[in-house]
Amino acid sequence: MAGVGGAAAPGEGGGGGADGPERGGRGEAEQPGGSGGHGPPPAPQHTETLGFYESDRRREKRRSRADLSLLRFLSAELTRGYFLEHNEAKYTERRERVYTCMRIPRELEKLMVFGIFLCLDAFLYVFTLLPLRVFLALFRLFTLPCYGLRDRRLLQPAQVCDILKGVILVICYFMMHYVDYSMMYHLIRGQSVIKLYIIYNMLEVADRLFSSFGQDILDALYWTATEPKERKRAHIGVIPHFFMAVLYVFLHAILIMVQATTLNVAFNSHNKSLLTIMMSNNFVEIKGSVFKKFEKNNLFQMSNSDIKERFTNYVLLLIVCLRNMEQFSWNPDHLWVLFPDVCMVIASEIAVDIVKHAFITKFNDITADVYSEYRASLAFDLVSSRQKNAYTDYSDSVARRMGFIPLPLAVLLIRVVTSSVKVQGILSYACVILFYFGLISLKVLNSIVLLGKSCQYVKEARMEEKLSHPPPASTPGKPASKSPNKSSSPQSPASEEALSASVTSQPARPKENVVPLLVTSSSDQFLTTPDGDEKDITQDSSELKHRSSKKDLLEIDRFTICGNRID
Repeated sequence: MAGVGGAAAPGEGGGGGADGPERGGRGEAEQPGGSGGHGPPPAPQHTETLGFYESDRRREKRRSRADLSLLRFLSAELTRGYFLEHNEAKYTERRERVYTCMRIPRELEKLMVFGIFLCLDAFLYVFTLLPLRVFLALFRLFTLPCYGLRDRRLLQPAQVCDILKGVILVICYFMMHYVDYSMMYHLIRGQSVIKLYIIYNMLEVADRLFSSFGQDILDALYWTATEPKERKRAHIGVIPHFFMAVLYVFLHAILIMVQATTLNVAFNSHNKSLLTIMMSNNFVEIKGSVFKKFEKNNLFQMSNSDIKERFTNYVLLLIVCLRNMEQFSWNPDHLWVLFPDVCMVIASEIAVDIVKHAFITKFNDITADVYSEYRASLAFDLVSSRQKNAYTDYSDSVARRMGFIPLPLAVLLIRVVTSSVKVQGILSYACVILFYFGLISLKVLNSIVLLGKSCQYVKEARMEEKLSHPPPASTPGKPASKSPNKSSSPQSPASEEALSASVTSQPARPKENVVPLLVTSSSDQFLTTPDGDEKDITQDSSELKHRSSKKDLLEIDRFTICGNRID
C-alpha cells in the first residue's frame, strides 16, 4: 500500500486540472505514514487562501453559477457604498466653483452698471460741458489781445483739444445731412433676411475695427496740435491730421447709422425672424469665447468690450424708438408695442454676458473677486483724471480703456433728434433750454456720485499712493515700460487729500530743463492689489487661485479690443 500511495502521489501531482496542487500536497503528507504500516491515512491539511480553504474552491465554483442572477446584481447595485470624504479636496473645489458661478451674475452686473455709468458720463460730457468749454476757449482766444501775450502758448492744451472736438462735431453734423436716413431704411428693408444677418455681423466687426483705430487718430491730432514747438517736427502737420479725424468720425457715424437702421428693420418686420436671428447671434458669441484660454488681463479686456457694447446697444435702441415714434406721430400707445422687443434685446445681452463670464471663470480658475479689481481700475482712471497733474481728459481715458468713442455716436444722436423733433415757437425753444439744463444737472449729479464711488473703490483697493506718482509714459496701443525696481514706495501722507482733489486750474507747463522720470517710476507697474510682490500675496491669500497677471491692469488698453488676444 505504501508503494501504491507513493506512486499515486506523483501521478496525481503531475496530472493537470485545478486540484493538481492539492493532490501533490496530499501525497507528500502520506509518504511518512506509508513506511510505517497499514494505519489509516492522516486527514488532509487545508491551506487558507484569501479567507477560503482550498478544498472549498470546487464547491464555490458550483455555487457561483447559481449565484449569478439578475436579482443579486440589482441588490449589489442598490446596496453598494462609497465615501466622499476620501477625496475631500476635490469635492470642496467643485463646491467652490459652484459658489463662484453663483456669484458671477452679481459681481459682473456691479461692474457693468459702474462701467455703463462711466460711459454715460463721457457721453453726456459731449452734450453738456464740452460746448461750454469750447465757448470759454473761444472767448479766451478772441480776448487774448486785451490780456497780452504773457505766456508762449495762445491757449492751453486742454482748450486746444476742446476746440478741435467742437469743430469736428459741427462739421460732421452738417455732413450727416447729406445722408438720407429714409432711403437707407428702404434700401435695407428690401434685402433678404439672410443677407441682412450677414450685413449686421459685418457691421459689428467693422465697428470694432473703427473703435480700435479711431482713438489713435484723435490722439494723434491732439498731440500734433499741442506738441511743444521747440521740438523737431516729426509729423505731417495739424491740417492733414484734422481731415483724417473728420473723415473717421463721419464714416464711423454712418456705420452706426446703418447698424441702427438694420435694427429698426428687424423691429418692424412682421414675423420678427430677423430680430430672432440677430438675438441668436449673441449666443454664438458664447461658443467663440468660452472655450478659449483666458488670463486675468484678457478677461479685463473682454469686460470692457462688453460694457461698451451694452451701452452702444442702449443708444441704438433709443434711436430706434425715436424713429418709430416719429413715424407714428409720437403716439404713446406705439411705445408699448416696442417695449417687448426692447426687453428681449436687453435680456439676451445680459444672459449672454452672464453665461459667458461664468464659464470663462470656471474653466480658467478665476475667482469672482477679480471683477472688484476691474472696477477699482476703472475707478482709478476717474479719480486720476480729476487730479491737477492729469494728463488726459476722462472721455478720452474711457475711449482708450473700453473702446467707446463718444464723438461718432453723439453726431448720430444729434442728427436723429434734430430730424425727429421739430422745434417751432418760443415755447419749444424754452423747452429745449430747460432740457439742456436738465442734461447738465444729470451730468453733474452722475459725476458726483461716480467720483464718490470711485474714491471708495480706490480706498478699498488701497491704491491711494498711486495718485501721487506721475502718470505712466505709455503711448496709445503700447504698454508702458516697466521699472526694474519693484519695491513699493511708502504711502504719502497727502494721499487721502489727493483722492478728492479736482481740477480747479489748468496744469502748469513743466520746465524744459527738467527730465521727467516717467520710465523709472515705480507707478508704471500698477497692481490692483496692495503693494508688494504678487507672488507673496498669492501665497498668503487662498482665495486668489488664478495665476498672477503678466501686465498691470492700468496697462490694458483698447488696442486689443478687436479680439481676445492671448499674450
